[in-house]
Amino acid sequence: MTRVQIFFFATLKDKAGVAEAELELPAGSRVADFRRQLAAQFPQLPQGRASLLVAVNQEYAFDEDLLPDGAQVAVFPPVSGGSGAPEVFSVTEQQIDLNQLLAGITTPSTGATCTFSGMVRGQTLRDLPHETIRLEYEAYVPMAEAKMRQVAAEIRARWPAVQGIAIVQRIGVLLPGTPTVVIACSAAHRDSGVFEAARYGIDRLKEIVPVWKKEVGPQGEEWVEGEYIPEAGD
Repeated sequence: MTRVQIFFFATLKDKAGVAEAELELPAGSRVADFRRQLAAQFPQLPQGRASLLVAVNQEYAFDEDLLPDGAQVAVFPPVSGGSGAPEVFSVTEQQIDLNQLLAGITTPSTGATCTFSGMVRGQTLRDLPHETIRLEYEAYVPMAEAKMRQVAAEIRARWPAVQGIAIVQRIGVLLPGTPTVVIACSAAHRDSGVFEAARYGIDRLKEIVPVWKKEVGPQGEEWVEGEYIPEAGD
């Protein structure tokens, strides 16, 4: 048997009526099995992944992950990042509409937005100069969106005056001149940290959000890997 200790947080704690519980599952159970048994024991809880996140031993967990015996399993709603503050998180194959994105993080008191957009370079001039025909992006989508929420929470902890946050990552085949990622922050005033928050957002995304790219050019193709190794808490 696999025995786990469950911790409920925020609205899920209210719906469950308890802060902690224990659950027994057959040996070799995965997170998907845990979700099914949790739904049977607590039918009042929401069931979709968009409204109930799972973390096992303090790491985000997904349906295919194995549950170790004695694990601590936390269930909680998506990270709010602020009280009613507008947020947009997306991994998409669709073209990014900047106007729509900014509208999604604008409030009546917004007086400034700062937007960073990464693009596909057709030519790289520094380090090892070369040409690029296209980039092919892929992502571990459930974890990527969860980590985008984490980045937003970190931004709010550092720059509480930031109102709205949008983080959007394109995946698929992208040609030179195409925006690949957008980080946008809104605030009442330009001196409220929106510049620094947007810069932090893209730097942090490159560290912990699981997105990869393959670079294709006249010289061949190669997966581009980063150097940052996540630590506990990332």
